[in-house]
Amino acid sequence: MSLTAGSRPDGTRPPAAVEEPTAAVAAAVAKPRVPGKASKAAKVPFKIRLRRDRTLILMTLPVMVLLLVFNYVPLLGNVVAFQEYDPYVSSNGVTAIFHSPWVGVEQFSRMIDDPLFWSAAKNTIVLFVLQLVLFFPIPIALALLINSVIRPRVRAVAQAIMYLPHFFSWVLVVTVFQQIFGGAGIIAQTLEDHGWSGFDLMTNAGLFKYLVTAQAVWKDAGWGIIVFLAALAAVSTDLYEAAAMDGAGRWRRMWHVTLPALRPVIALLLVLRVGDALSVGFEQFLLQRYAVGAGASEVLDTYVWNMGIQNGDFSYAAAVGLVKGAIGLCLVLGANKFAHLLGEQGVYKK
Repeated sequence: MSLTAGSRPDGTRPPAAVEEPTAAVAAAVAKPRVPGKASKAAKVPFKIRLRRDRTLILMTLPVMVLLLVFNYVPLLGNVVAFQEYDPYVSSNGVTAIFHSPWVGVEQFSRMIDDPLFWSAAKNTIVLFVLQLVLFFPIPIALALLINSVIRPRVRAVAQAIMYLPHFFSWVLVVTVFQQIFGGAGIIAQTLEDHGWSGFDLMTNAGLFKYLVTAQAVWKDAGWGIIVFLAALAAVSTDLYEAAAMDGAGRWRRMWHVTLPALRPVIALLLVLRVGDALSVGFEQFLLQRYAVGAGASEVLDTYVWNMGIQNGDFSYAAAVGLVKGAIGLCLVLGANKFAHLLGEQGVYKK
């Protein structure tokens, strides 16, 4: 009987020998890896990455140029806030910056002593708080309501109807409200036809803050609905099924599944909303300024426009705008820090 190589006399093969690990493999296994730290050998050279991503870079280059020209280069003009800027001291407004006298913080001191500035700041803060309390929760509630509709066609029609006013200009929005709530509007004329006294909500200075909040809700709530519906679409149905099997009803499923899924989006939009606290609107208030008076409709944006464009006081308007932007930046950073304390990402990670 012939034996094959490596076989025993009884014809069975011995167990395969376990290969000893090489020194390189043993060193790689024994060496602990530092999480989040890539190896230097794994780094792709800059030239290779540039060649690999050249198409994406070319696609984003026009956007970066426009952003630089229209968003960052004009920031250099804030230097006039520390000058007594006169655009007629030179042949053009740009070179006039180099010929205007420096006054230091005189414009900021004037801003602090100006009662009209504080009146505009007070109106801005009151309107922001009111819109944050009344306007911000409405898109969330409407998104939850639309998401609960079973029929997709009804859901799509409702979403389209609510989103349509987002494309309207503020001129059209104010006109629609004027035709409904104005002194010659539908409601006032109907009341007068039935023997009741009419009213004019569009010229009521005391109710103006509620009026502009209602206009903002009608115009922009549809955009918020789309954002929250997109977040709801990412929620796994397994979570709802598991909650239903545990005996959770519709309200408990919304409280323990839906709202926690929306919390990161709510935190992000809330941070952005807080950062935009001092920019409650410009065109909306400018269009209705003469109907209710400057005392009720003057906000920081319209105040800067009146002082800078109408009165030609460019340095003072630039100082007010610079303070407004600095406060907005601090609000964004503070709100984002608060979001981190709550365990959310916010605008950027830690």
